[in-house]
Amino acid sequence: MTKAFNNYEIWWVTGAQLLYGGDAVVQVDGHSKEMVEGLNNSGIIPIKVVYKGTANSSKEVEDVMKAANNDEKCVGIITWMHTFSPAKMWIKGLQDLQKPLLHFHTQYNAEIPWETMDMDFMNLNQSAHGDIEFGHICTRMRVPRKVVCGYWKDAAAQKQIAVWARVAAGVADAKNVRCLMFGMNMNNVAVTDGDRVEFEQRLGYHVDYYPVSSMMDYWKKVTDKEVDELVEVYKKEYTIKIDESGEEVYWQKVRNAARAEIALRRVLKDEGATAFTTNFDDLGDADINQPDFCGFDQIPGLASQRLMAEGIGFGAEGDWKTACLYRTLWVISQGLPTGCSFLEDYTLNFAGDRSSCLQSHMLEVCPLIAVDKPKLEVHFLGIGIRKQQTARLVFTSKVGRGIKATVVDLGNRFRLISQEVECIEPKPMPNLPVASALWVPQPTFEIGAGAWILAGGTHHSAFSYDITEEYWEDFAEILGIEYVKINKDTKTYEFKQQLQSNEVYYMLNKALR
Repeated sequence: MTKAFNNYEIWWVTGAQLLYGGDAVVQVDGHSKEMVEGLNNSGIIPIKVVYKGTANSSKEVEDVMKAANNDEKCVGIITWMHTFSPAKMWIKGLQDLQKPLLHFHTQYNAEIPWETMDMDFMNLNQSAHGDIEFGHICTRMRVPRKVVCGYWKDAAAQKQIAVWARVAAGVADAKNVRCLMFGMNMNNVAVTDGDRVEFEQRLGYHVDYYPVSSMMDYWKKVTDKEVDELVEVYKKEYTIKIDESGEEVYWQKVRNAARAEIALRRVLKDEGATAFTTNFDDLGDADINQPDFCGFDQIPGLASQRLMAEGIGFGAEGDWKTACLYRTLWVISQGLPTGCSFLEDYTLNFAGDRSSCLQSHMLEVCPLIAVDKPKLEVHFLGIGIRKQQTARLVFTSKVGRGIKATVVDLGNRFRLISQEVECIEPKPMPNLPVASALWVPQPTFEIGAGAWILAGGTHHSAFSYDITEEYWEDFAEILGIEYVKINKDTKTYEFKQQLQSNEVYYMLNKALR
């Protein structure tokens, strides 16, 4: 079980009824406890599954659903119908339920006991009947849920539950995320803007503006001793590379970056924030040459890189949607090996069937995806209100399959878009002073990039090597937002049809409310 999820639980509720007598319920209870114990001992599901007993009546269902809503440790409920469980008794409880739901269509015994099979056994082990009845009422009530079908001891079924459990934890965390915008989003940029009120109503994230001038109050209080101690950490964790700036300027800029990191950390901690955005046009005092200057020498890129690696959501140029989505991606990915990052589409490389897109940013790419130990470098950054040399981590990414994702505001709804990509090894780029990744959109550059554009995708994304589109599908299902995926099977004409059908669905859905 992943240590990061120790404060969370998944509740297991078994559906039954008293028609078959008390002895049957005792057997149902015993089987359920064994199954829950087996899931917890599998080593696959990262969150502890807690058995909450059998539900034999409408009142018992209602009580357990209300208890789940009020328990902060509970991030979701798994239901399974051991016997026939009349679905009308689930109505009130499902109406009350506010936590993610997974319906597990399984059975205690793997095979039918052919030689001893009798009516008692068949009545007791009636999941084929009970789960269909339960599924019907969920569909009639339009209850969003994940349905997993398979034997409870099989790794394939357990892995589907594990995906949902991670996503449920991410959804629970999202409801407590506060994202601070240090400055607003870039002027006239549509894709990084949107409806923050609806965003919180639908996805849970709370986004606030925070004045850079207020952060400067923290900046002023950072001591030289604290800066020195953090610089020593940098020396241990990264390869020191003093380049064209010279040693004196190099260490001055590294110290400036350390001071910015300390100040930023303290603001986030004091404000209870787990995500933030920056903007290179809002960095404190405008004139760096004034004797009483108070501000960053450039955007706090090194701080952003390091904070992302620790799970703090980040979005550049005021992109609060990507900042929040990255936070959720990091939560979902805890304990997985390969890493995640904020990334931006930068420049294209046309090379036939290996045509690709270089991903990077001015500074802020997370070192979790680095193939080698990152280099701590200082280079000039000539963009924004303050054109100065500044520190950053430079590296290239690992190779392998991955997935990018973004959330866009379409006015009448939010759309989550994911795309499978293949990260490939780039040719040497000795003059590129930032971190980067090179990937081939799936199924081909032409189809994949075109589909992303047709879907209204952003130039920023939350990227991961470890998760799959199943995670994002579960995330969208739980939150009730639109989801479209681009993968090796995508065909342009069919993808266009899906977008058109979705548009009609959401327009009608809004009209019928």
